[in-house]
Amino acid sequence: MNQLERIHEAGKIPDIIFPVFTNGTYVDDEYFQLMDKCRNLVPVLSIEGGKEITDSRRGEGVYDKLTENMKRFNDRGLIFGASITVTTENYTEVTSDEYLDWLKKQGCRLVIFVEFVPVTDEAQYLAPGDEERQYIANRLEAVRSVSDEMVLLSFPGDELAIGGCMAAGREFFHINSHGGAEPCPFSPYSDINVKDTSLKEAIKSRLFASLRDNHVLEAKHEGGCVLFSERETVQAIVSGMHTSAE
Repeated sequence: MNQLERIHEAGKIPDIIFPVFTNGTYVDDEYFQLMDKCRNLVPVLSIEGGKEITDSRRGEGVYDKLTENMKRFNDRGLIFGASITVTTENYTEVTSDEYLDWLKKQGCRLVIFVEFVPVTDEAQYLAPGDEERQYIANRLEAVRSVSDEMVLLSFPGDELAIGGCMAAGREFFHINSHGGAEPCPFSPYSDINVKDTSLKEAIKSRLFASLRDNHVLEAKHEGGCVLFSERETVQAIVSGMHTSAE
Protein backbone atom coordinates (compact mmCIF):
# COMPACT_ATOMS: atom_id res chain seq x y z
CA MET A 1 0.00 0.00 0.00
CA ASN A 2 1.53 3.31 -1.06
CA GLN A 3 1.21 6.61 0.79
CA LEU A 4 -1.79 7.89 -1.19
CA GLU A 5 -3.60 4.59 -0.61
CA ARG A 6 -3.04 4.95 3.13
CA ILE A 7 -4.51 8.46 3.00
CA HIS A 8 -7.49 6.99 1.12
CA GLU A 9 -8.03 4.60 4.04
CA ALA A 10 -7.99 7.50 6.50
CA GLY A 11 -10.60 9.26 4.38
CA LYS A 12 -12.97 6.35 5.01
CA ILE A 13 -13.20 7.27 8.70
CA PRO A 14 -15.29 10.46 8.50
CA ASP A 15 -15.66 10.97 12.26
CA ILE A 16 -11.90 11.50 12.70
CA ILE A 17 -10.06 14.52 11.32
CA PHE A 18 -6.65 13.62 9.87
CA PRO A 19 -4.19 16.48 9.32
CA VAL A 20 -2.01 15.46 6.35
CA PHE A 21 1.36 17.20 6.49
CA THR A 22 2.95 17.76 3.10
CA ASN A 23 5.66 19.90 1.54
CA GLY A 24 3.14 20.58 -1.22
CA THR A 25 5.40 19.75 -4.14
CA TYR A 26 3.60 16.56 -5.24
CA VAL A 27 0.00 17.64 -4.83
CA ASP A 28 -1.67 16.58 -8.08
CA ASP A 29 -5.25 16.33 -9.39
CA GLU A 30 -5.80 12.95 -7.73
CA TYR A 31 -4.81 14.46 -4.40
CA PHE A 32 -7.21 17.39 -4.85
CA GLN A 33 -10.05 15.03 -5.80
CA LEU A 34 -9.42 12.93 -2.70
CA MET A 35 -9.42 15.98 -0.42
CA ASP A 36 -12.58 17.24 -2.11
CA LYS A 37 -14.33 13.92 -1.50
CA CYS A 38 -13.02 13.32 2.03
CA ARG A 39 -13.39 16.56 3.96
CA ASN A 40 -12.01 14.93 7.12
CA LEU A 41 -8.56 15.05 5.48
CA VAL A 42 -7.01 18.45 6.13
CA PRO A 43 -3.81 19.17 4.19
CA VAL A 44 -1.20 21.11 6.16
CA LEU A 45 1.40 22.72 3.91
CA SER A 46 4.94 23.25 5.18
CA ILE A 47 6.14 26.82 4.64
CA GLU A 48 8.85 28.90 6.31
CA GLY A 49 7.57 32.43 5.75
CA GLY A 50 8.16 34.45 2.60
CA LYS A 51 9.64 33.33 -0.69
CA GLU A 52 13.30 33.88 0.15
CA ILE A 53 13.41 31.99 3.44
CA THR A 54 11.10 29.19 2.22
CA ASP A 55 13.12 28.53 -0.92
CA SER A 56 16.42 28.75 0.98
CA ARG A 57 15.34 25.90 3.26
CA ARG A 58 13.09 23.83 1.00
CA GLY A 59 14.49 24.45 -2.46
CA GLU A 60 14.10 26.96 -5.26
CA GLY A 61 10.56 27.20 -6.61
CA VAL A 62 8.89 25.57 -3.60
CA TYR A 63 7.28 28.82 -2.42
CA ASP A 64 5.64 29.43 -5.80
CA LYS A 65 4.37 25.85 -5.87
CA LEU A 66 2.93 26.21 -2.37
CA THR A 67 1.11 29.45 -3.16
CA GLU A 68 -0.25 27.91 -6.36
CA ASN A 69 -1.62 24.96 -4.40
CA MET A 70 -3.09 27.27 -1.76
CA LYS A 71 -5.06 28.99 -4.50
CA ARG A 72 -6.27 25.66 -5.86
CA PHE A 73 -7.41 24.53 -2.40
CA ASN A 74 -9.15 27.86 -1.83
CA ASP A 75 -10.85 27.79 -5.23
CA ARG A 76 -12.30 24.37 -4.38
CA GLY A 77 -13.52 25.57 -1.00
CA LEU A 78 -11.19 23.17 0.83
CA ILE A 79 -9.92 23.87 4.32
CA PHE A 80 -6.14 23.73 4.58
CA GLY A 81 -3.51 24.67 7.10
CA ALA A 82 0.11 25.75 7.23
CA SER A 83 2.93 24.27 9.27
CA ILE A 84 5.73 26.75 9.98
CA THR A 85 9.08 25.76 11.40
CA VAL A 86 9.93 28.64 13.74
CA THR A 87 13.59 29.58 14.02
CA THR A 88 15.60 32.50 15.35
CA GLU A 89 15.69 33.77 11.76
CA ASN A 90 11.96 33.91 10.99
CA TYR A 91 10.00 34.08 14.27
CA THR A 92 9.13 37.78 14.00
CA GLU A 93 8.08 37.53 10.35
CA VAL A 94 5.83 34.47 10.64
CA THR A 95 3.98 35.76 13.72
CA SER A 96 3.43 39.24 12.32
CA ASP A 97 -0.04 40.60 11.51
CA GLU A 98 1.03 41.08 7.90
CA TYR A 99 2.08 37.48 7.38
CA LEU A 100 -0.91 35.96 9.18
CA ASP A 101 -3.26 38.24 7.22
CA TRP A 102 -1.60 37.04 4.02
CA LEU A 103 -2.15 33.39 4.98
CA LYS A 104 -5.78 34.12 5.83
CA LYS A 105 -6.34 35.74 2.44
CA GLN A 106 -4.98 32.60 0.76
CA GLY A 107 -7.69 30.57 2.53
CA CYS A 108 -5.58 29.12 5.34
CA ARG A 109 -7.59 28.38 8.48
CA LEU A 110 -5.05 26.54 10.64
CA VAL A 111 -1.49 27.54 11.46
CA ILE A 112 0.82 25.27 13.44
CA PHE A 113 4.02 26.91 14.66
CA VAL A 114 6.63 24.21 15.27
CA GLU A 115 9.80 25.19 17.08
CA PHE A 116 12.97 24.16 15.28
CA VAL A 117 14.66 21.28 17.12
CA PRO A 118 18.38 20.97 16.35
CA VAL A 119 19.92 17.57 15.79
CA THR A 120 23.50 18.89 15.46
CA ASP A 121 25.50 21.44 17.43
CA GLU A 122 25.97 23.46 14.23
CA ALA A 123 22.22 24.07 14.00
CA GLN A 124 21.78 25.04 17.66
CA TYR A 125 21.70 28.76 16.84
CA LEU A 126 18.41 28.29 14.95
CA ALA A 127 16.54 26.94 17.99
CA PRO A 128 14.31 29.52 19.71
CA GLY A 129 15.38 30.36 23.24
CA ASP A 130 13.39 31.75 26.17
CA GLU A 131 13.25 35.26 24.71
CA GLU A 132 12.00 34.07 21.31
CA ARG A 133 9.47 31.69 22.88
CA GLN A 134 8.04 34.48 25.02
CA TYR A 135 7.80 36.75 21.99
CA ILE A 136 5.94 34.04 20.05
CA ALA A 137 3.57 33.38 22.98
CA ASN A 138 2.80 37.09 23.35
CA ARG A 139 2.15 37.52 19.63
CA LEU A 140 -0.18 34.52 19.40
CA GLU A 141 -2.09 35.65 22.48
CA ALA A 142 -2.53 39.08 20.91
CA VAL A 143 -3.75 37.66 17.61
CA ARG A 144 -6.13 35.19 19.28
CA SER A 145 -7.66 37.98 21.35
CA VAL A 146 -8.85 39.93 18.31
CA SER A 147 -9.58 37.22 15.74
CA ASP A 148 -10.95 33.68 15.66
CA GLU A 149 -10.83 33.22 11.89
CA MET A 150 -7.80 30.96 12.12
CA VAL A 151 -6.80 28.32 14.63
CA LEU A 152 -3.27 29.08 15.86
CA LEU A 153 -1.29 26.34 17.60
CA SER A 154 2.22 26.54 19.00
CA PHE A 155 4.16 23.31 19.33
CA PRO A 156 5.44 22.63 21.90
CA GLY A 157 4.85 26.09 23.42
CA ASP A 158 1.14 25.64 24.10
CA GLU A 159 1.79 22.39 25.97
CA LEU A 160 2.99 24.28 29.06
CA ALA A 161 -0.57 25.50 29.58
CA ILE A 162 -2.23 22.09 29.15
CA GLY A 163 -0.25 19.81 31.43
CA GLY A 164 2.77 18.72 29.44
CA CYS A 165 3.59 16.95 26.20
CA MET A 166 0.56 15.61 24.32
CA ALA A 167 2.54 13.04 22.31
CA ALA A 168 2.69 9.23 22.60
CA GLY A 169 -1.07 8.86 22.61
CA ARG A 170 -1.92 11.34 25.38
CA GLU A 171 -3.65 13.40 22.70
CA PHE A 172 -1.89 12.46 19.47
CA PHE A 173 0.85 10.39 17.90
CA HIS A 174 2.73 10.54 14.62
CA ILE A 175 2.48 8.02 11.79
CA ASN A 176 5.60 7.98 9.63
CA SER A 177 5.70 7.26 5.90
CA HIS A 178 6.17 3.52 6.57
CA GLY A 179 3.17 3.27 8.90
CA GLY A 180 5.20 3.24 12.11
CA ALA A 181 3.42 4.80 15.09
CA GLU A 182 5.87 7.23 16.73
CA PRO A 183 5.45 9.39 19.86
CA CYS A 184 5.95 12.49 17.70
CA PRO A 185 8.08 13.60 14.72
CA PHE A 186 10.86 14.69 17.10
CA SER A 187 10.98 11.27 18.76
CA PRO A 188 11.20 8.92 15.76
CA TYR A 189 10.97 5.56 17.50
CA SER A 190 8.30 2.96 16.89
CA ASP A 191 7.39 -0.49 18.17
CA ILE A 192 4.10 -0.89 16.30
CA ASN A 193 2.84 -0.32 12.76
CA VAL A 194 -0.67 0.82 11.84
CA LYS A 195 -0.53 -1.40 8.76
CA ASP A 196 -0.69 -4.38 11.11
CA THR A 197 -3.00 -3.12 13.82
CA SER A 198 -5.76 -0.63 14.65
CA LEU A 199 -5.27 2.95 15.83
CA LYS A 200 -6.70 1.98 19.21
CA GLU A 201 -4.10 -0.76 19.58
CA ALA A 202 -1.33 1.57 18.42
CA ILE A 203 -2.15 4.00 21.23
CA LYS A 204 -1.63 1.10 23.69
CA SER A 205 1.85 0.29 22.36
CA ARG A 206 4.51 -0.67 24.90
CA LEU A 207 6.61 2.36 23.98
CA PHE A 208 3.76 4.84 24.39
CA ALA A 209 2.68 3.21 27.65
CA SER A 210 6.24 3.36 29.01
CA LEU A 211 6.57 7.06 28.20
CA ARG A 212 3.26 7.80 29.90
CA ASP A 213 3.75 5.52 32.92
CA ASN A 214 7.27 6.83 33.58
CA HIS A 215 5.97 10.42 33.44
CA VAL A 216 8.48 11.34 30.74
CA LEU A 217 5.84 13.45 28.99
CA GLU A 218 5.32 15.50 32.13
CA ALA A 219 8.99 16.21 32.77
CA LYS A 220 9.70 19.79 33.75
CA HIS A 221 10.94 21.91 30.88
CA GLU A 222 11.13 25.54 29.86
CA GLY A 223 8.96 25.43 26.76
CA GLY A 224 11.02 23.46 24.30
CA CYS A 225 10.41 19.90 23.12
CA VAL A 226 10.33 17.71 26.24
CA LEU A 227 10.90 14.46 24.31
CA PHE A 228 13.97 15.96 22.67
CA SER A 229 15.32 17.28 25.97
CA GLU A 230 14.62 13.85 27.51
CA ARG A 231 15.94 11.95 24.48
CA GLU A 232 18.44 9.94 26.54
CA THR A 233 15.59 8.65 28.70
CA VAL A 234 13.54 7.83 25.60
CA GLN A 235 16.48 6.02 24.04
CA ALA A 236 17.03 4.05 27.26
CA ILE A 237 13.37 2.92 27.25
CA VAL A 238 13.66 1.87 23.60
CA SER A 239 16.93 0.00 24.26
CA GLY A 240 15.39 -1.74 27.26
CA MET A 241 12.46 -2.89 25.15
CA HIS A 242 14.79 -4.30 22.51
CA THR A 243 16.85 -6.09 25.18
CA SER A 244 13.81 -7.67 26.82
CA ALA A 245 12.54 -8.84 23.42
CA GLU A 246 15.73 -10.76 22.69
